[in-house]
Amino acid sequence: MAKAKVWKNVKVSMQSAIAAALVVTAISNASPGVVTTSGAAPVTGAFVLVTAPGMSQVNGRVFRVTNLTATTFSLDGEDTTLYDVFSGIASFQVLTLGTAISSATTISASGGDFAFIDTTTIHDNQKSQIPGLPNAATYTLDHIEDAADAGQAALLAASRLQGQRAFKFAFQDGAFFLFNAYVGFSGIPTGQAQGLVTTPSALTVNSPITKYAA
Repeated sequence: MAKAKVWKNVKVSMQSAIAAALVVTAISNASPGVVTTSGAAPVTGAFVLVTAPGMSQVNGRVFRVTNLTATTFSLDGEDTTLYDVFSGIASFQVLTLGTAISSATTISASGGDFAFIDTTTIHDNQKSQIPGLPNAATYTLDHIEDAADAGQAALLAASRLQGQRAFKFAFQDGAFFLFNAYVGFSGIPTGQAQGLVTTPSALTVNSPITKYAA
């Protein structure tokens, strides 16, 4: 039976810094996948953004890592056994998730649904289809509007640069999820009579999120 969670005591952390990219020379097909770098491997527990077009299933995603040697680390919990065979140019960047987003009152998600591919032939008497690619997902948050809030200032700066930032949503039971997203935030106040003055943000996720139980 699934363990129920509630949106209570949720800590949201946004990328505050990102290190220079280091070259990845290999990613194994294993459980978990092992990354080999020509630079220095990150420490256990670090968060990294992986850019690996030659292994599409990990490309553009954020992972927690476990250090193995000076030049290798594993993508914690990520089974890459059946993923594409690594090829081409790849890199990783160590992330610092040091900006707290602490003004959100609501969160909703859209997208992530699958576009379907029609497989009906002229011989069929009923249409058939298979799942295609999932659509991009968007998290929309409403914030208590506050021009002095550091988190909102960071969202606004990222939005003005049309930049991507990594995010971590951590629940009170220790579970959390990670993703890299384009930030949309204008800071425009909104609301209704006798209600909170709020302002929305939109986080558009073009790669799968990464979830951890603890």
